[in-house]
Amino acid sequence: MAVTFDNLVQRTRQLLLGYTRDQASLSFITQPMTLTDTTFMADPGTVTRISQGIVEIDDEMILVRNFDRNSGVVTLMSNAAVSRGIEGTTATAHAIGALINSDPRFPRQRIKEAINDTIAALYPDLWVFADYEFPYTAARYEYPVPVNVDNIYKVVANTVGPSGVWKPITKWRFNAMASTTPGQVKPTPIPTGKTIQLFDQVTPGRSIRVSYTSKPGVLGAGTDDFALTTGYPDRYVDMVTYGACARLLPAYEAARLQQSSIEANERAPLVPAGSASSASTYFLQRYTMRLKEERDRMFRLYENYQTFNS
Repeated sequence: MAVTFDNLVQRTRQLLLGYTRDQASLSFITQPMTLTDTTFMADPGTVTRISQGIVEIDDEMILVRNFDRNSGVVTLMSNAAVSRGIEGTTATAHAIGALINSDPRFPRQRIKEAINDTIAALYPDLWVFADYEFPYTAARYEYPVPVNVDNIYKVVANTVGPSGVWKPITKWRFNAMASTTPGQVKPTPIPTGKTIQLFDQVTPGRSIRVSYTSKPGVLGAGTDDFALTTGYPDRYVDMVTYGACARLLPAYEAARLQQSSIEANERAPLVPAGSASSASTYFLQRYTMRLKEERDRMFRLYENYQTFNS
């Protein structure tokens, strides 16, 4: 089954809160909500679980002033510009049944950011591999390559005859700063600004295959497929969740400095200072271990010709 961005958020949140999670104060909206509304309708039976302050609906953080326990009408603190899409989130429309999470411990937007930060940090330790082919032309040494090429891993050329052997090209150079100015590059300007220069003897008309590495893609929509969007295999999912947890848990240490509720004061002696940092270190160790495993595996699966010939 494909792993989506929403799946990653759910897995990370479960690791942060435990599989039983905590008893979050939840309700749900009973009428559609536009991106400019300054009131919304919550379920009258559970509206009392909403408190003044920040609530989360889907990925949006909203600032609440008060609620009517009889009608379920929730009023925001001020106008939409002030109360909607706060804390770096975006005001969006919400459908009937969307959950309202009062004072979320780990907002979905922060979890998504930690996941994407972790994915981005995997490069250049772990690469996304791809291939690009083009025909070799006599008397031409420089050829454009796709714009997402970050580095070239190896180059091979298809030989003449029925064998179908792809011969290694050893004399080549990657040019990441090729000119895109018309008239300065022959026979045509390079639209991507990146080229490969070939200096081996290749039969004209033969195919050249460039194996290259690139950065992973960024997840955006909740339905984005992890493997298709990032270019990484699904087996990286656990590693990404470990890295995201290591990034998010230190926020609990800062929360200890703001013990303004009875519950926080009672829990303080039971959960000593440094507990969140210790948990963060644990997840960081898990992340580091998995990163080493996948890096070792990558070099076994994608041997270059230097490794092969040695």
